[in-house]
Formats: sequence, C-alpha cells, structure tokens
Amino acid sequence: MLCTPEIFASQITALWPYGPVTVASTLEGETIAEMAAAILAAAPPRFALAGISMGGFIELEIMRQAPERVIKLALLDTEARPDTPEQTVQRRALLAEVHIGNFAALLALALPAIVHPAHQNDPVLRDVNVRMGLTVGIERWARQAEAVMARIDYRPCLPAISVPTLVLVGDSDTFTPPDRAEEMVAAIPGARLVVVPECGHASTIEQPDAVNRALVEWITH
Repeated sequence: MLCTPEIFASQITALWPYGPVTVASTLEGETIAEMAAAILAAAPPRFALAGISMGGFIELEIMRQAPERVIKLALLDTEARPDTPEQTVQRRALLAEVHIGNFAALLALALPAIVHPAHQNDPVLRDVNVRMGLTVGIERWARQAEAVMARIDYRPCLPAISVPTLVLVGDSDTFTPPDRAEEMVAAIPGARLVVVPECGHASTIEQPDAVNRALVEWITH
C-alpha cells in the first residue's frame, strides 16, 4: 500500500542476475481479488512471486486463483488474517483525516510507526516514504485501503501452498508482527522463516542487505 517500485529498488539489483525482474502494479482493481487478476493478466505464464505488506495479501489471492503459475513464493512483512475491527476503524479514521493539504506531512509523520526505532529519524527513509505516497496519491491509496479492509481470511488456503516459500518479517514489525509470520510458516508445508534484526515493517528499504540475502537464497535453492 502506498508503494511504487522504489520499495524494491535494492532487491531488483540483487535478483537481476538470476532472471528478469518485474515489479507489478498494485494500482488496478477495486478489491484484492481484482488486483490479483490484473497482475496475473500481465504476468508471464510461470514466475516466482514476492511481495511486501499489501502485496502479500495479493500474493495469497494469486495462489488461490492460479497456484499452478507460481514456482516460488516470498511473503514479506505480511499476514494471512483479515483486518480486525480495530484496524478497520483506524484505517477509516486516517482516510477521513487526509486531504491534499496535509498528505505529504502525514506521510512523513507515519515513518516512526513503519520502521524500527533506530530508523525513525532517517531522512532517506522518510523521503522514500513521502515520495512513494505522493506518487500513488490519495485517491488510489483510498482504493487500496478499501480493498485491504475487505480482504478475506487466507489462513484456510495456506496448507494448499506447495511451492518453496520464504516468510520474512522484521523483528520489530508492529503492523504484521513476527507471530503472524510464524503462523503462516506453521501452516505452509516446508516454509522457511527469516526474522530480520533491527527492522520494522519496511524491511526491503530498512534492511535491504538482509532481505537481499534471504531472497537470493530463496531464488537459487
């Protein structure tokens, strides 16, 4: 959510030697199912699939719609559960608060909740978060938020996943904490868990080297 391909800038470079890398758009569709269908329509016949946060919800929906097309799966800082009522209330309150005049400021203020305490004042991470959010824009972000709030419970689908699966999470991720990652690993046959130290929810830009190592091992084994 609120991400452009910049969220994977370091991972594109790390994974490129192992095959062409495409960052799918998450801006099409009104629901997680529609987003997944749009990505599948543009994707190659077979592919390895990685995603972060909302991207993980879309991944699980892709595994529900077309599991035969995915050869490997990497779920980063995400969960299989639906939104809780409290999360939905918080999202709706934030949607009601945002307008053109305060969007950039709110994006900057959101950083401490997204990253590890050691990175909360990092100007580079703050700039990336603001830049990506402004590029996505309020209208498309609102559509993403509605899709996320309406997503289904993917936990019943996890035992059917039969491809090599990496589940990665920051040790200080407060949005999708490590116990949610552990839950997915316990349900997906053969899944591997990586917990990244000193890392919050934005692992790919917070601790890119650690994420890259995990993804290279995932793609090469």
